[in-house]
Amino acid sequence: MTFAPRLVLASISIFLLAAVAPRLSVPHPSTRYVPIHRSAPASTDAQQGAEQAYSLPADKLDKAIALSRIRNILDIAYSLWGLAVLWLLLASRWAAGLAAWAERKAKRHWMQGLLFFAVLLVLLTAANLPLDWYGHHVSRSYGISVQSWGNWCADMAKSLGLSVLIGAPVLLFFNWIVRRWPRRYWLGAWVAAMPLMVLATFASPLVEPVFNTYEPLAKSNPALVSELERIVARTGTDIPPGRMFLMKASLKTNGLNAYVSGIGPTKRIVVWDTTAGRIPNDEILFIFAHESGHYVLHHIVKGLAVAAAVLFFVFWGCAGFANWLVRRFGARWRVGRPEEGIAALPTRAGFVVLLFTVSVASLVLEPVGNAVSRSIEHEADVYGQEAIHGLVPDPQKAAVAAFNALGEAWLEDPNPSPFIEFWTYSHPSTQTRANFAAHYDPWANGGHGEFFKQ
Repeated sequence: MTFAPRLVLASISIFLLAAVAPRLSVPHPSTRYVPIHRSAPASTDAQQGAEQAYSLPADKLDKAIALSRIRNILDIAYSLWGLAVLWLLLASRWAAGLAAWAERKAKRHWMQGLLFFAVLLVLLTAANLPLDWYGHHVSRSYGISVQSWGNWCADMAKSLGLSVLIGAPVLLFFNWIVRRWPRRYWLGAWVAAMPLMVLATFASPLVEPVFNTYEPLAKSNPALVSELERIVARTGTDIPPGRMFLMKASLKTNGLNAYVSGIGPTKRIVVWDTTAGRIPNDEILFIFAHESGHYVLHHIVKGLAVAAAVLFFVFWGCAGFANWLVRRFGARWRVGRPEEGIAALPTRAGFVVLLFTVSVASLVLEPVGNAVSRSIEHEADVYGQEAIHGLVPDPQKAAVAAFNALGEAWLEDPNPSPFIEFWTYSHPSTQTRANFAAHYDPWANGGHGEFFKQ
C-alpha cells in the first residue's frame, strides 16, 4: 500500500533533487531485482509450528527470497552510487568544469545557473541508467512488469524532462539562498523547504497523469464506488465520486495497489485496474481505509512537522560539514581556496559539495526516517481495520487476505532480515502486518477500537 505523499515527506529531496531525481521513475521497490537461483531454506520444526499469516506457494517463495536478496543489494547500490557520482563529479573537477562551461555559454547569471543544474541533472540521470535498466529487466523477467522497453524509455524521458523542468529552477533557487545569505543559508533553505513540500503534495495528482492513464472509477466499477463511499462517509475524508479514479496499471505491471494522493482540492482516490476485480471488494475497502487513515490521522501534517524539526538540524550540520570539505578539498576540486571556507559554497561547483553532504545525511538518517514511517503505517493499518468493522463480514480476514494478495503480487519475502527491515523498510514487513491483522480484535468481549468506539 503506497502512501503517495510519503514521496513528498522524504522532502529533503527538494534540496538535493539532483541527487535523487533519477530514482523517481522507479515504479516500485520490488521491480528492481534480478533472478538468482536459490532454493528456499528447509523449514525447521519450530518454523513449521509458528503461525504465519502471510505465506507464499513454494515456487513463489523461492523467487521472493531471491528477489529480497537482490533488493537489498540494489538498495545499497543506489545509495552508495549516488554518493560516489557526486564525489566523482567533484574529485574529477567535472563540477568546476561544468560551471566554467555554463559561464561561457550564457551571459546572465541566472541563465548560467539554469544551464548548470539542467546538465547536472542529465549527468546524474545518465549515471543511474544502468541500475534503472537492470531493475526493469529483472521486473520483466519475474513477470511483475509488463511494460515494454519502448514505453519504459518514454517514462524515463518524461521523468528526466520533469526533473530538468522543475528541478533546475528549484536548485537554482536554493543556490540563490546560499549566495544571498552565505553564513545563514542553511536557515533560509530550511524555511523555504516547508512550503515547497506542501506544494509538492498538492501538485502530485497533477503530475501523475504524465506517466499513467486514468479514468473515472464509476465508469467501469460503479459498485466499487458505492462501497468506497461507505468508507468515505465513515472516515470523513470528503472525497466525492468525481475524485475517484481507476489507473490503467495493467499496461505496465501485474502488481496491486490503491492509494489516496493530493491534499485539499486535489485529494483523490486511485484504484489500480489490476486491483479492481482481481481481489474482493472487502480487501480493496481495507486498502482504501488504510490510505484514508493517513489523512484522518493527520499523518501529512505530522510528517511535515517531523521533517521540519529534523531538517533544521540536518541543514545546520550539513553546512558545517560542507565548510570543512571546502577547506580540506576545495583547492583540489577547484571549488574554492582553503582560506575561503563557506565563501566558496555559493559557487555552482560549491553547491555540489552541499548536495553531497545532504546526500550523506540522508543515507545516515535513513533508518530514523523509516522508523517514523513504519510507526505511521502501523497506525494506518489499525485505523483501516477498524474503519471496515461492521462494513465487511470479517475485518481480520479481509485485512490478512489483502496483505497476502499484495505480498504475492509483488513477491515480497515473508521473512526478511530484521536488520534490513530496520534500515530500509518504510513499511513494516508484510508478515508483521498480516500477523498483527490476524490477531487484532478489540471488539471481542464487547470492546471497541482505538479510533472507532462503535
